[in-house]
Amino acid sequence: MTLSDTRFILLRKWLSQYFKTEVEIELICGDASFRRYFRVKHLAKSYIVSDSPIELVPIQPFIDMAISYQKVGLVVPEIIAQDNVSGFVLQSDLGDEQLIYQLNLQTVKPLYSQALELLPQIAQVKATASGELPLYDRKFVERELTIFSEWLLGIHLKLTLSDHDKQIISHAFSVLIENAIAQPHVGMHRDYHSRNILLVDKQLGVIDFQDAVIGPVTYDAVSLLRDCYIKWPKDIVDELKQSHFRLCQQHQFIDESVSFEQYESWFDLMGLQRHIKAAGIFARLHHRDAKPGYLKDIPLTLTYIVEVSALYPQLEEFGLWVKERVIPLISK
Repeated sequence: MTLSDTRFILLRKWLSQYFKTEVEIELICGDASFRRYFRVKHLAKSYIVSDSPIELVPIQPFIDMAISYQKVGLVVPEIIAQDNVSGFVLQSDLGDEQLIYQLNLQTVKPLYSQALELLPQIAQVKATASGELPLYDRKFVERELTIFSEWLLGIHLKLTLSDHDKQIISHAFSVLIENAIAQPHVGMHRDYHSRNILLVDKQLGVIDFQDAVIGPVTYDAVSLLRDCYIKWPKDIVDELKQSHFRLCQQHQFIDESVSFEQYESWFDLMGLQRHIKAAGIFARLHHRDAKPGYLKDIPLTLTYIVEVSALYPQLEEFGLWVKERVIPLISK
């Protein structure tokens, strides 16, 4: 960002008109999209403003979800003002105390338990003022899995696939698609992890929810417990997984006839699908969006893929293929 940045000039002008005076603006970060965030100071009060090029990142989904999540009692940014032409959204400042920086072996269980307790509220939001949320259906899952093949295997690794390679990948993707479709569907945040949860006055606040959909009941839980950015010991994840299973039963998101073994299979394969997608997205962020910082997160996603695939006979060949063909190229 520079003072000659066209969008920054527009943003400063819009904020000055709203507050009727000059304000102090500081770039916080960009996220894994074309969106940027700024902290705005005015009369000793702090705000956040998002800058979303409207032709690339529509702002209405974020606004709609913020209002809907607030109605069910979630701590989310309050929408203060919006510019529908330029794509600016002024909102309350929840701070920057991300959950990831508060986690250690002593705090992970109580903090993650607190985060899991929010999922029933998220799950009940299936529509906003603009209508029903998109459905995380077969085509949606296929599009996400294709990111892995196109951006990680093709563009990043320049891997030439044989017919046998393609068969292995296609079979694995089919198993994962069927798993996603088979699960009960609820309101889904879709990026629920330790960087998108904030500590706000001893409560947990939720951000980055503009891509919410109606999707599989295990998706948000596995996003949290098998985070793409940080890994926890198996016994901790297993205990928290049991907690989410009980929450789903308590709130009748899954039928009483569903065993924990069935839930665990849903959970594991859902996590596998998410890590395949994430590995592709991290490569795309580097090549398309000039954000190389995400490349360092690819190895953990591939580790998850290998570990989980080994637990399921129908995916064992795919996990072995990733271990032998993909990981050595990433390690170079």
